[in-house]
Amino acid sequence: MHYTQREKNIVYIALLVGAIFVGTTVLPMIQSIYLDREGNIEQVLLEIERETRLVEETARWRERRTEAEVRIAQLEREIFSGETIPLVEAELQSDLSQYARESGIIIGSTRLAERIETNEWLMISQEMSFRTDSANNTIGFLERLDNSVPRLFVRDFSINRTRSQYTGDITVVGFARSEGLITGGLSQR
Repeated sequence: MHYTQREKNIVYIALLVGAIFVGTTVLPMIQSIYLDREGNIEQVLLEIERETRLVEETARWRERRTEAEVRIAQLEREIFSGETIPLVEAELQSDLSQYARESGIIIGSTRLAERIETNEWLMISQEMSFRTDSANNTIGFLERLDNSVPRLFVRDFSINRTRSQYTGDITVVGFARSEGLITGGLSQR
């Protein structure tokens, strides 16, 4: 087959138009598909990394949650509970008296418990005068208070020695949640 010059020119122009079409339309489209694929691969790799990190952090968060639950349970044991504020005060006074008796401390006098209520918490303060014939009894008493459950905190403490006897004053505080407590018909002191 033999082509004329005019047919050859038409074929060359068609090839040139085809090449321009491929260069301006098809190549950018292929390049766009390639870049989208690269972006998708990068996105998938980021998501895999994120998911891997989340899986690794899951164990740590479970451990932290367990620690928090244990701490909450421990704190719940350290606070006083009761249906009314006077019952909570009586429980605190009873515990304080029991720790004193167990330590060989003789209670001279106690004052009425004072309470402060704020932000769903109740702080009960109990003051007591005591005497004992041994300093070791006082140390045992303070150790019992330090290990008490519900927890009693020593706010003030003083001790004097007169001959063979020790006398002193102590103020301890305990805490309770005030939410749900009934005042027991008494006004706040």
